[in-house]
Amino acid sequence: MSSSGTENTVQEGSRRALDIDEALTFAQHQVRQLVLASAGRAPTYTSNGRWVFDDDPWAPNWSDGFFTGMMWAFADLSGDAWWAAQAAQQSIALESRKADASTHDLGFMFEPSWGRWYDRDGDPHAREVLIDAGRTMAARLQRPGGYLCTWVDPGSTFIDIMMNVGIVFRAAEYSADEQLRDIAMTHCRTSRRYLVRGDGSTVHEGWFDTKTGEFLRAATHQGWRSDSTWARGQAWAIYGFTTAYRHTRDLDMLDTACRVANYYIRNTAPDGVPPNDWLDPAPECPREASAAAIAAAGMQHLADALDERKDRAAADRYRGYALGIVSTLCSTEFIAADTAGWEGILRHATYHHRNGIAVDESVMWGEYYFVEALQMAAAVKRRRSTP
Repeated sequence: MSSSGTENTVQEGSRRALDIDEALTFAQHQVRQLVLASAGRAPTYTSNGRWVFDDDPWAPNWSDGFFTGMMWAFADLSGDAWWAAQAAQQSIALESRKADASTHDLGFMFEPSWGRWYDRDGDPHAREVLIDAGRTMAARLQRPGGYLCTWVDPGSTFIDIMMNVGIVFRAAEYSADEQLRDIAMTHCRTSRRYLVRGDGSTVHEGWFDTKTGEFLRAATHQGWRSDSTWARGQAWAIYGFTTAYRHTRDLDMLDTACRVANYYIRNTAPDGVPPNDWLDPAPECPREASAAAIAAAGMQHLADALDERKDRAAADRYRGYALGIVSTLCSTEFIAADTAGWEGILRHATYHHRNGIAVDESVMWGEYYFVEALQMAAAVKRRRSTP
């Protein structure tokens, strides 16, 4: 149900722009409705704008943390105890997956949920859960190639794993285990060498010989071709290498985050929303809003890192671009505030184009990173309005 009360789907030419506070209010409304309707289930994507509660048809279920993370974000923004209670309940329901060795997406599940819980109040049990999840993730290390493998095959790694390596860094820091830190850094360096090209574009999947560690080939599951650039993977890289820098202060990680961000900016339309793959000559859905949301959050984190280094010009550039993406996504072309019956927050996102899954829909990671980008943009707005 649309919070605007509009009965018909928004038509071309009738778009409006929400400000940050209005967008956050709408996002809270949509997620509250989903919480009340979902009975604790965490969907991954919509079909015709309505959430689907079936098991993920592509990967081991990995979206629960995003749903939970939005609840923690709203608890922080609103101070409403209801949100905190719902978030804690959903986090507890996820806890058993800290030992799930069937997936490489433990960071996606535990950083937004238990990670936000720990960041919020230093809960000691949350700390232990994060350590356990990080150790499980670290066990995916393939020593000959120096990478954390995917659920697809021991010889495979994804650029997506740069978003999951943060849980290993957390576990290393909280447990003072240098071996865990070394595992995380080893993966980051391997990803930098083999999954980031010289022009700053990224490879979706790299394949290695599991015995010798030799890099064999690039591949893709969701992009146009193995030698093209899948936009969501590029956004994962912006955010992921920035996260690696935040944990290590390694300047190679910061340089890589900047290079992949620069590629995104150079190759994307001025509004900041890319296609599913920049090299696809005839994209079925030329707007991939979830990639834009991730990039908007990632570039704001990158700007914060550059601010810490007193590189104000670069920080302002990335933050300004990120806020431009946020502004675009706050238009009712993308935010579903005037789209009657649409249950998600952010329209025009895609899950898996090649497999025809949730093309031009809402997806749970798009929702979460849009909320995170809005939360950060609201903080910038507050800072700028303070004398």
